[in-house]
Parts: sequence; C-alpha cells; structure tokens
Amino acid sequence: MRFQIAETGDEIVARERPFVVITSNNEKELPDAFLRRCIFHYIEFPAPDLMRRIIRVHHPEVEDRLLDQVIEVFYNLRGLPRLRKRPSTSELIDWIAALRRSGVDLKKIGGGIPFLGTLLKTEQDVELVGKRAKA
Repeated sequence: MRFQIAETGDEIVARERPFVVITSNNEKELPDAFLRRCIFHYIEFPAPDLMRRIIRVHHPEVEDRLLDQVIEVFYNLRGLPRLRKRPSTSELIDWIAALRRSGVDLKKIGGGIPFLGTLLKTEQDVELVGKRAKA
C-alpha cells in the first residue's frame, strides 16, 4: 500500500487499495504465483477494419490509398508462418510515419518493403521476408 521513489526519497501512501492494470504481449511467461493473483482478459488482435480506425487516431491525415496499401502489406507480413516476431500496431503506426515523411509510394516499389526495419525487429525475420520477395 506504499512505495518509495528512489530518486527523490518521496514515499507515496495509498488511501485506498490500488487497482493495477498490467498488459502483456505474451513475449515472456509470467510466473504462476503472479498469475494466480490476476484477472485475465484476452484482447484479440484488431481486424483490418478496426486497425484502420486505430491508424486514423494516430495519423488522421493519412491518404486512403496509402492506408489500404500499408494495411495489406502489414497483415500479409503478420500472416507469414515462420516469423519470429510479428509486427504489432505500434510498428505499423511508426512505419506509416516513416512512409509519409519520405513520400514513398508502395506501388512503385519492386517487391521490396521500404523501411522494413520499422516493421520487423529481428535479423531472421528481415532475411525471411527478403528471400520471399526475391522468390
């Protein structure tokens, strides 16, 4: 019911029992003893229509044509069977920012994906996508 801020030495004392929300992306297993004290709620990954609405919150001015292109590429990448870390919503949001700043048109890219490192975060995944693009 209390914690101390190490940098300042201040102690914070709760007046009421706190309610804590913890999110997880399933990258690591949480200990059973911890999970026993939790209420679990699974949130399914957004379908393309909901993802469009999420993107519009972060990029309200994104052109419809670009949004259609990035959604298609994004979900195709997420569907690759051997990907170690599928790109998430935050990577998609960052990728759109990079594309918009650079002015890249995905239709003019010869099978490659510009700024691929924005979407994929492991060397193996980048190599996998590179091999598929050449095939």
